[in-house]
Amino acid sequence: MGRSLPGALARVKFPVIASPMFIISNPQMVIAQCKAGIVGSMPALNARPASQLDEWLAEITEALAAHNAAHPEAPAAPFAINQIVHKSNARLMEDMALCVKYQVPIIITSLGAVEEINQAAHSYGGVVMHDVINNRFARKAIEKGADGLIAVATGAGGHAGVKSPFALVQELRQWFDGPLALSGSIATGGAILAAQAMGADFAYIGSPFIATEEARASDAYKQCVVDSNSDDIVYTNLFTGVHGNYLAPSIRAAGLDPAHLPEADPSKMDFGSGAAKAWKDIWGCGQGIGAVKQVQPVAQYVAQLRREYAQARDALLNT
Repeated sequence: MGRSLPGALARVKFPVIASPMFIISNPQMVIAQCKAGIVGSMPALNARPASQLDEWLAEITEALAAHNAAHPEAPAAPFAINQIVHKSNARLMEDMALCVKYQVPIIITSLGAVEEINQAAHSYGGVVMHDVINNRFARKAIEKGADGLIAVATGAGGHAGVKSPFALVQELRQWFDGPLALSGSIATGGAILAAQAMGADFAYIGSPFIATEEARASDAYKQCVVDSNSDDIVYTNLFTGVHGNYLAPSIRAAGLDPAHLPEADPSKMDFGSGAAKAWKDIWGCGQGIGAVKQVQPVAQYVAQLRREYAQARDALLNT
């Protein structure tokens, strides 16, 4: 990370942001990720009812403060909260007020850019990263005050784009030189280094964290991630109205044929209770899971990424 980064991003020593996963991410996972030295994150909507978000933010901030006091030589990385900026999210402003209360270091915005959310984060020195699937949405996000971008390329878990990471990053870097994270099938330390080589500051990693002990996923979901590879990923908009990647075995278990799924009406997008049910029964996942070979603690997986990253960097320097 050669460029100067704003706010809490400047404190991240290992270039990884753990992506917020609907239902799966929880305070236990976020705390473990931050203690391991990467940005931990979760969607605000994972806290249900809404009052639970206050409790969760208190838990995270207190746990990380206690860790930092006990380990000043190895402080935790900052954490992030994801806000779904969409008309179906009736909690958006209420949840954002809690983020302001706890001065959440990084806000990740998705499915819409709203100036008021960016201004609220900036009021206490927070940094806003907005996820985008193309150049047009990226320009809109920066125009509305986002500090950085998350390039969601093809193969990413959940709501993914269709552009090659090479194309997406090079187009963004032609005009944007702020904080940039890259998402899409990143599961190894070598892939983190590759993301940096392309011009990203951070790798944005989600699906491999499903197969961790801290993840709020069923044992069957975790084992399915371990047992599957990119051939088992299906790209469809059927379940939320937005195209995303899902595990084929979970689609079959729901009585559907992964090879013959109908198209959904994008205007019916819903991120309320209906989406929660869909994502509980239909398992989101990215194409990079072929690298996931076991269920393990978050700290162990991050340590693996660090080793692989160092090995890949050394190999490159020695060629």
